Amino acid sequence: MADQSGQKTAMQTSEPVGSAELNEWKRGFTPQAEIWNGRLAMIGLSAGMAVVLVSRVFNAG
Repeated sequence: MADQSGQKTAMQTSEPVGSAELNEWKRGFTPQAEIWNGRLAMIGLSAGMAVVLVSRVFNAG
């Protein structure tokens, strides 16, 4: 909806983002950067848990 001056309000300026745009590598505080931060954090967490698991399995002797 528009207010009395014909301007769109902040709630209605958001538009759906395509999957190609979400996967772009953009710098700054953007939704794309947050997605990449989450992906890289999950890779790091998985790698750390894998190292702990492998070290406990092989050192359980």
